[in-house]
Amino acid sequence: MQTKKIINDGNRAVDEMLEGILAAHPAHLRALEGSPRSIVALHGPRPGKVGLVIGGGSGHEPSFLGFVGKGLADAAAVGNVFASPPPDPIIECAKAVSGGAGVLFMYGNYAGDVMNFDMAAEMVAMDEIEVRTVLSTDDVASAPVDQRHKRRGVAGNFFIFKAAGAACDRMLSFDECERIARKANDQTFTMGVALSPCSLPQTRKPNFSIGDDEMEIGMGIHGEPGIARGTLASADTITDAMMDRILDEMAPSRGDRVAVLVNSLGSTPLMELYIMNRRLKQRLDDLGVAVHATWVGNYCTSLEMAGASITLHLLDGELQAMLDHPCDCAMFRAG
Repeated sequence: MQTKKIINDGNRAVDEMLEGILAAHPAHLRALEGSPRSIVALHGPRPGKVGLVIGGGSGHEPSFLGFVGKGLADAAAVGNVFASPPPDPIIECAKAVSGGAGVLFMYGNYAGDVMNFDMAAEMVAMDEIEVRTVLSTDDVASAPVDQRHKRRGVAGNFFIFKAAGAACDRMLSFDECERIARKANDQTFTMGVALSPCSLPQTRKPNFSIGDDEMEIGMGIHGEPGIARGTLASADTITDAMMDRILDEMAPSRGDRVAVLVNSLGSTPLMELYIMNRRLKQRLDDLGVAVHATWVGNYCTSLEMAGASITLHLLDGELQAMLDHPCDCAMFRAG
């Protein structure tokens, strides 16, 4: 049985989505001429500034396009649904945002993205543009802590990109922008839970199977296997299971400050996300950990997947300043 989607042609869904996004946000975004999958901020790229290029597969909106704008990413390379962008749009993004101070590539740690962004970096180097790469690896369920370099990048991209974008916008050096990006990644921890599958526009068939009364803790944003499948539990029980794993690794101390993201994977409504946030806040209060800022909603989705993720971003003075730095993007604003 096929799923229901409001589309015209599954093979044209990404390009028609881009047309709609550009029509909705002409004050923030433009597509490069001859490279419609290269989306660049109208305000942001400038001489002497480290350029920030992000990107990845479609289907995770508002990631990655929603975070392109002044004070955050300068450009995003857009792939097909759940697929890496090819090297060409990445190359064009890098050339478009290069201000002579270097270009930072940031994206989730997935094999296809790594391969294509690395190829693009090699090609851009021929034009004497220095590129450095920082991978996001915030998904605590995807590998043990001693193999963090193998972890996936998921909704924690939100905080990691934000810190890097602020550093770039402040005209910090290439070394400093890279250092802050890596620090933000090291201080970001995400855990997800899935309740139902999503379906690709091309197939309109569920991309994995899960029972009507089941949930899976730790499932990835493309349906990658999680760490535990069991009977659907209460919101507090689910939140506790996710928080236990995050807090065990983050090991906050009394008096620490965090930023919080409670993210819908696509079809989970705000009511349920706020119920989770209620329990999350209780847990942090019990530990004496202060919440500096909270975001609740759709920030890194998996098409129409039912489920949610929790991200904690452990702050110090520097990361808090990066988080509070103003940005004005198509689908996200702060400061």
